[in-house]
Amino acid sequence: MNKKKKLYLIGDIIGVVAAFLIFIIPFLFMLTNSLKERREANLLNLSLPEVFCWENFIEVFQANNYQLVTAFKNSILLVIGSVILLIITGSMCGYIIQRRNDRTTKAVNALIMTGLMVPATILPTIWVLQRLHLYKTMTGMIFIEVALNLPFTIMLYRGFMNSIPLELEEAGYIDGCSRWKLYTTIIFPLLKPVTSTVIVIKAVTVFNDFTNPLYFLPGAENATVQLTLYNFMGQYESSYNLLFADVILITIPMLILFIFFNKRIVDGMVAGAVKG
Repeated sequence: MNKKKKLYLIGDIIGVVAAFLIFIIPFLFMLTNSLKERREANLLNLSLPEVFCWENFIEVFQANNYQLVTAFKNSILLVIGSVILLIITGSMCGYIIQRRNDRTTKAVNALIMTGLMVPATILPTIWVLQRLHLYKTMTGMIFIEVALNLPFTIMLYRGFMNSIPLELEEAGYIDGCSRWKLYTTIIFPLLKPVTSTVIVIKAVTVFNDFTNPLYFLPGAENATVQLTLYNFMGQYESSYNLLFADVILITIPMLILFIFFNKRIVDGMVAGAVKG
């Protein structure tokens, strides 16, 4: 084995060990503590439970009149609505910004990209939502998620658009396609790889969002899965066994989604760079 291969092997080993320490150990820590009784879980160690308490997961579901079930319903509605709007608006904006090269488009692109750096301000946003009668509503929360995630989505679509040759559009125009028909029948079907990337990344982002629903969608009936973590945390005492059981339950759906679609994520993000 030559020196270069040895270095690659050492790098692979270091990467696997680092991934194990960063991702696997914390997951095992949460899993083991979710199966302990309250006293033992509050010690916060990685040891196996003395008695496996599977009923912790049932108790989490039953807490606060099955609030976790309501939270899953709210989170799923929020994810579906946000991702659909992100795909529609992001793909259209990315297409126009990539294909046009005038000053107005460049200015709009610069304005959109600043959204990657400038955070949302809470009080003015609440004021606007109240004036629009969208505060504490699912519709308003969907618009917030779309606005915050749109710049990155546009960037992905714009990068991928480089891989689509202009000759396809020219052929469509020659065949009599309108701009709308050209986009819906030729361009958008070619965006499947990056659309898959957007679906997975933004579904995970919106599903795991804690801060925005806390400020813009308050109320027990509007709780999302991340806000159910408050159920098991108190000022004077906490039920860490139930807290970790809740974390495991709300982690599994997005973990499964990521495992099955991780290859599509990579393909969609690098396709534009490789082919362009």
